[in-house]
Formats: sequence, structure tokens, C-alpha cells
Amino acid sequence: MTTTQQALFFERLTAQNDKYRYKLPSRQDAGKFIQNLINFLFPISKDCPSCPAKDLEMKYADLRNDLRCMLQPLLPQLERDTEEILDDVFAQIPDIYEALLADAKSITDNDPASVSIEEVISVYPGFMAIATYRFAHSFAKAGIPLVPRMLTEFAHSQTGIDIHPNATIGHSFFIDHGTGVVIGETTRIGNNVKLYQGVTLGATHVSKSLASHKRHPTIEDNVVVYANATILGGETVIGHDSIIGGNAWLTKSVPPFSLVYHQSKIEIRQHSAPSVT
Repeated sequence: MTTTQQALFFERLTAQNDKYRYKLPSRQDAGKFIQNLINFLFPISKDCPSCPAKDLEMKYADLRNDLRCMLQPLLPQLERDTEEILDDVFAQIPDIYEALLADAKSITDNDPASVSIEEVISVYPGFMAIATYRFAHSFAKAGIPLVPRMLTEFAHSQTGIDIHPNATIGHSFFIDHGTGVVIGETTRIGNNVKLYQGVTLGATHVSKSLASHKRHPTIEDNVVVYANATILGGETVIGHDSIIGGNAWLTKSVPPFSLVYHQSKIEIRQHSAPSVT
């Protein structure tokens, strides 16, 4: 690249950078923050100590300061004072903590392979994805732009589970295995719902003009959705206490206590043994 070409490129780069509406914290800071927040509430996994342990009040103050720093690039877009937003976010932490304990208990009680609640909290990808979602959802409700999505995308990269922070999810939520689960922005999920790997709760259309509409399904209380089922559409309601079998494809509502399954035909034939010469 010649000096002239370099100068023109830098000019182009500067002009484009000036057009961006948002400045954001780094992905690394967002990921580190949510992991530290989960570890603050559930200090089960311990790193080798490299510095003196801090008490809970000091850790709490550090988390608040970390979030304050993350919000600095977004100050022009914030509709409220930073400290007011921080007060709002941190006031929700006790309720989120109780919700996460219920989530962890649901996973522990319903997964035969689970050894303990400590294992669920420290190891299970479903719990990490749910915990990150619950905090991201509270951030979104507090009016913080983009950071909620950064948090859930961090969890997505770590677990393979994609939950939009604007989805609404009730208590005692259970995602088993989890790889490939997708929960869209306007999804509503009730209480005591269980999802298995590969489940998609999505939209039937992806037109940008539908962004303000409910595009994703409603899953009522006590529903189980087995692996690789796909449920689409904003008007689709899965009635309470229903079971949706693996590989099912739904774009219409089903009443409570439904059993929905994909019927496939598998044939097993025997071939002749090769002749021995």
C-alpha cells in the first residue's frame, strides 16, 4: 500500500467510524463481567488464589464499578443517569438469585444424571445460559442498550444455547444438554418448562417490518419439548402440560395436555450373509 493509498484508507476508516451510533464495551469485558457476577452469587468453582480473598461487600462494589465502566461508552444513548440504572439493576439481583436457585433445583431434580446442585451450577451449560439470560433480561428492562445481547451472545459462544434477552421466561426453567437451542426475542415461556437440545422457538417470517410484532411462540406452564422440535410463530401457543416430541414441526397452537409427536417409519431389514468361498 502506497503512502497515498494508506492516507485514503485511513480517511475512509475515520469517516465510517464517525457514522457508528454506538460505542460498546469489549466482548471480553462483557464476558468477564457476567462470569464474575455468576461466581459472586454461586462461589462454588474456585480459581487458584492469586490475591487475598475479598468479602462480599467488596466484591459487590467491584461488580457495580465494573458495570459502571462498561456503560461509559454508551452514555450518549442512556436515557437515565448511570447511577439510577445501576441502582435499578442491582436491586433486581436478590430476586434473580432466588429464580436461579429454582432453575438449578429443577435441573437437579429432573436430570437423572445430575449428582448435585453444585454440579449443575458449576458445570451444566443450560444453567449458565439461563443465568446469563436472567441478568441480561434485567439489563434490558433497565434500558441498557446492546449490552444485554452481548451477554447472551457470550453465553451462546460458551454453551451453544441462544436465548434472546427480551424473551420472557418463568421460574424453574430447565434446558437439558442444550446445544442448538434457540429462543427468539418475543418468546414467552411459562413455569416449569423443560427444553432439550436442538429445540427452536422461532418465527415463521424474518421480515424487518415485523420487528415490533410478536413473532415467536408462547409455551405455557409444565410443557416438555424434546430434542430438535421446532415451534414457530407469534400466534402459536403450546397449551400447558403438553409434551412435544422430538423432531416435531409446529406452526399452529395445540390445546393443554396435548401429546404431539413426529411419526417416522424406520425399516430394519436383514441382508444375506456374504458367501464364503
